[in-house]
Amino acid sequence: MVMIFTLVTAVQEKLNEIVDQIKTRREEEKKQKEKEAEEAEKQLFHGTPVTIENFLSWKAKFDAELLEIKKKRMKEEEQAGKNKLSGKQLFETDHNLDTSDIQFLEDAGNNVEVDESLFQEMDDLELEEDEDDPDYTPADVESDLTD
Repeated sequence: MVMIFTLVTAVQEKLNEIVDQIKTRREEEKKQKEKEAEEAEKQLFHGTPVTIENFLSWKAKFDAELLEIKKKRMKEEEQAGKNKLSGKQLFETDHNLDTSDIQFLEDAGNNVEVDESLFQEMDDLELEEDEDDPDYTPADVESDLTD
């Protein structure tokens, strides 16, 4: 019996050691994976270190791209400029342009309906005086309201 007890105890201790080794190995692997993930994340945010050579090469590429964009815009403006007339040219070709706005406003003015009941109770409004505005005068407001 003593011998069986000693054997069972020895086997239990060996099993406990093996289990502990497995646990520590798993924890170390987990820590290693976390550390690698952290380093990979840092690399994403770290980027390329800026040196004079790197900056100058980037700047040259950037300036070339801007120049291309400006050239495209200039070509588009030239093409658009060929198709569009200036204001002076429009007035010279069509003499009715100077009176067309007036005619439009007169036509629109005849169709406007105003509900005067909205403006009858102006005395009930509490208009605050603006002390910060140097151009404010209460007489100007009253004359604007009566007009």
